[in-house]
Amino acid sequence: MKNIAPMTFQRNTLSVLLIALYALMAGPVLAEEDPEARGITDYIEMEPAFVTHVGEPGTKVIYLKASVTLRADRESTRPVLEAHMPRLRHELVMLFGEQIDVDLLTSQQGQQALREEAAARINAVLEEQQTGEHIAGVLFTEFVVQR
Repeated sequence: MKNIAPMTFQRNTLSVLLIALYALMAGPVLAEEDPEARGITDYIEMEPAFVTHVGEPGTKVIYLKASVTLRADRESTRPVLEAHMPRLRHELVMLFGEQIDVDLLTSQQGQQALREEAAARINAVLEEQQTGEHIAGVLFTEFVVQR
């Protein structure tokens, strides 16, 4: 009876090793089939940070400084964003300059709405240029309103 236990242990160990080896070999093949299935997240910084004035015209000058990072969910998105970066930056400069409600801009809801509008404008440019790409979101990594 003492000889049976070591053989069972060896068979179980061999089975586990074979399963682990199969998983290691199959992982890269499965990942190459569908990049979106891998859960890719690529962060693209828009440098330098945006600095513009906001608020009602004719009132005290109020500045907004925003560091923006775009979130993509495909590897193919980064080169497209880099190719169109001047136009994308232009869209955000115009968007930030349109902000007149400083109180809303400094609230969490206002910043969320601004992020959503920024993503919509960037995706509209990517669609207009027929790139077949989109961004998954806009992140503010720095957001300062100086009154």
